[in-house]
Order: sequence, then structure tokens, then C-alpha cells
Amino acid sequence: MKILVTGAAGFIGFHTVSRLIERGDEVLGLDSVNTYYDINLKYSRLAESGIAREEVEHGVLVSSNRFQNYRFVRLCLEERDALISLFEREKFDVVCHLAAQAGVRYSLENPHAYIDANVVGFMNILENCRRFPVRHLVYASSSSVYGLNETMPFSTAHPVDHPISLYAATKRANELMAHTYSYLYGIPSTGLRFFTVYGPWGRPDMALFLYTKAILEGRPINVYNYGEMRRDFTYVDDIVAGVVRILDHPPSGSPAWRGAPPDPASSPAPYRIYNMGSGTPVRLSDFIDVIEEILGKKAQRNLLPMQPGDVPATWADIADLARDIGYCPTVGIKEGITRFIEWYRAYYRR
Repeated sequence: MKILVTGAAGFIGFHTVSRLIERGDEVLGLDSVNTYYDINLKYSRLAESGIAREEVEHGVLVSSNRFQNYRFVRLCLEERDALISLFEREKFDVVCHLAAQAGVRYSLENPHAYIDANVVGFMNILENCRRFPVRHLVYASSSSVYGLNETMPFSTAHPVDHPISLYAATKRANELMAHTYSYLYGIPSTGLRFFTVYGPWGRPDMALFLYTKAILEGRPINVYNYGEMRRDFTYVDDIVAGVVRILDHPPSGSPAWRGAPPDPASSPAPYRIYNMGSGTPVRLSDFIDVIEEILGKKAQRNLLPMQPGDVPATWADIADLARDIGYCPTVGIKEGITRFIEWYRAYYRR
């Protein structure tokens, strides 16, 4: 297939592109390469796929010097006319939309960035999928949409009407926008609620990266909710395996769907929502214990209360994803953290 992957210089996007290239799809990656975190890491990810930094910075469509089936363009999703031209020229079969302004806490500091990238940008993706029809639109949502929900594990059958960060609100908005376009225009769309993804080439603002860096440098780490938070940590290879399978399975709509009571995760339209996690929550203190064990060095733990916008626990019910595509996470916490630390030491020569 000919697949557009947005967020291709990002953490999950980079790994997804790599998997799609390996299986022989024709891939066009798109990313704004913004400065939310270290752009050198983003360019290093691109370099792994044979995309030269110098050419990217010129703003031209770049062909990989390693893979014949991969090209990349630096483009902001808010650039409506440029995006229209891209869709009109390329005629994509599938769109894998992983680009977003990420980060719960940053949304408290810079809310406009989230509206621009996550709402306006997603609107432009939807409009182009309408104008230049695709077989399937797969897009990243987030476990953050569950907000104040305390029923565990989180199920796509649960209502998600009480987000507690603007980031979460924009992701929920994406789900609602996608349903509208699926219903009105028949665009097959699948939203994936990712749960705390970690692994090699990860984001520097995520806990595993922050903790590893600080422990190696002998600095204290901030441990929120006094280490009692629980997260459904999910290794990136398990996420990507699920994403790639989903790309090949567009929803067709449920003829049995009824509006009384409505199933929030499906529709008579070709629309579906899934959780994508490990299905096994881990206490933050235990997560840090594993990092210490692998590094062979103890952390100086600065125990702090919960931060605004955070939730005390996440836990994904992944039964429907297992049923529909055979999704089965295989990488446990110790193995996943070990792989990350091996990458970190090699990349930063630590």
C-alpha cells in the first residue's frame, strides 16, 4: 500500500515507518520537526531511515538513501494548502496519523499549540481524506481521554466525558471529529488510545528517559504521587505491531449498533476505537526499582504530590483488540527497560 505516516520523526512514528518499510509498503513520512524537545534526536531518527538532515531543512520532498520505498517531507499540518497539494499529488491508500503536540503538562503552559496541531491539524487531515478518499484513516488517541474515570480497567465502553488536561480534550475531540466524518462521508477510521508507550528512541520528556538520564548523572528524580501512581507501560514494538495490523483492517460499521444505549467505541458508520496497552499496570516505584537494578545504581527519589492534569492510574482493557486482530503484547517491563537503557547508553555513549 501507499501509506502516509504523519509524525514520522517522532517516537512511535519512527518505529511505525521502520516496520512498514520492512514489509514493503510505499511510505511517505511527514513531520514538522518542531522544537518541543531536542530536534537532534528527531533528526537522528530520520537518519536511521536514510533521510538526510540537510535536505529536510531545505523543506523539499526527500528520498531515503537507504530504502527505495521511503520518502519524507517536512510540513506542518496547519499548512492547509500544502497538505492539499500533497494529498492531490500522492493519492494515498491509507493514512496513519501519529503527529500531535504531545505532553500533558506542556498543555498547561502552551495551550494554543495543542489547538493548532491537534485540532486544526487533524481537521486538515480529515478534509483531505474526504477530498481524496482513502481506504483507512488510523489515528493516535490517548489513554488521557479517560480523565476522571475510576473504573478499572479502562474500557472503550466507558464514557470519556471528563478529561482533565487540554491535551486529553484535544484527543477526545479527534475521536468525535473522526466519527462525524466517518458518518457523513463514509471514511473508515480507527482511533487508538495509546497507554504510556516507552522504548528505544523514546521522548526525552517521558519518565523512563528522565529517570535514566538523572540517575546516570547522579541527580535526584521527581517521583509524583509519592510513587503510588500506576501506569499501563507498553513497549513500543508491541504498539507498532498493533498499529500495522490495524492499518490492514478498516472498520465496516456495525449493523447491530443501536443508539439506546449507544456503544461509544463503534458505530453504524465505519468507525472504531480501541485501547492499545499492555493490559498490566505497574506501580511507579516498582518501575523505578527495575531501572535501578538494570543501571546498577540507586536513584535519589524526591517524593512529590500529584501534578495537575495527571491521573493516579491507567489500565487498559485490550480484550476487543485481541479478539479483532489478535493483539498480544509480548515485551515485559524488565526486558523493555533493558532494551531502552542499552539504546540510551549507545546513543549517548554513557
